[in-house]
Amino acid sequence: MELRHLRYFIAVAETGSLTEAAERRLHTSQPSLSRQIRDLEEQVGVELLSRSARGVELTPAGKAFIDHARLALAQVEAAVESARRAAQPAKQRFSVGFLTGQEMTWLPEVMRILRGELPNIDVIVSSDYSPDLAEELARGKLDLAFLRAEPDFNLAYQVVGREPLVVLMPSDHPLTSRVAILPQELVGEPFIAMANKARVLRAVIDDYLDRSGIHIKSVQSVDNPAVVMSLVASTRSVTLIPAYVENLMPWSVASRPLEGGAPTIDLVIGYRRANTSSILKLFLSKVDELIAGVAKRLS
Repeated sequence: MELRHLRYFIAVAETGSLTEAAERRLHTSQPSLSRQIRDLEEQVGVELLSRSARGVELTPAGKAFIDHARLALAQVEAAVESARRAAQPAKQRFSVGFLTGQEMTWLPEVMRILRGELPNIDVIVSSDYSPDLAEELARGKLDLAFLRAEPDFNLAYQVVGREPLVVLMPSDHPLTSRVAILPQELVGEPFIAMANKARVLRAVIDDYLDRSGIHIKSVQSVDNPAVVMSLVASTRSVTLIPAYVENLMPWSVASRPLEGGAPTIDLVIGYRRANTSSILKLFLSKVDELIAGVAKRLS
């Protein structure tokens, strides 16, 4: 069994289509991809994928196999990354990722904590969706990330903040006249839901709406804050979103708090338990200092 077999299998499982996986993800021919999948199933000894007119789906055996396949690839990529770092020991690299928009709040304090080490390290900063940050951590591409506690990755998480959800709406929406908004007032409004990729946030929102006893039918699902704000303004919709997005709002949208006990979502720092970076160890020893520094700046 070769690594390409695992990559091909995961690509087909995630796209649900041999054609799409071959053309868009793997840049190979469909017959070649089909042969590789058959070779993998012969080596495993069971059928991993079922083919039908609707596309390709995982069999029960495939569902059991895919998590281990992902983990195997992640471990290989982490090993490659570790080897590359070891080959350039002169100056250590420390890579920090942020859920897009959170760097505005947390990066200054991160750099302050690392200030004494900066002559000896290169700090690499990036921003992305939370699931993508978790994947980068698992693969050894990032040392630390500010993200949601994504459940499908074998990572360590530590809560650094809890953000309330707020209502986002067009700046001239009638509800902007309210100081705070009841969840029942969202019923009947066009609603932008979080896409499945942002499932940690989506779960918090869905749970809140269920507990509030209301049902809202979404008109669209997205996972990018910038796209959310654009759609809210252009389609005159509303949505629920973490309060940090208020730092990114254009003039065309406005926010209001929820009345009563607004739901919150955790912001965590995540890292691989197997990461032996001395800089990571130093940083983790100063997390309380980091939280206090951000709280003081925001007060």
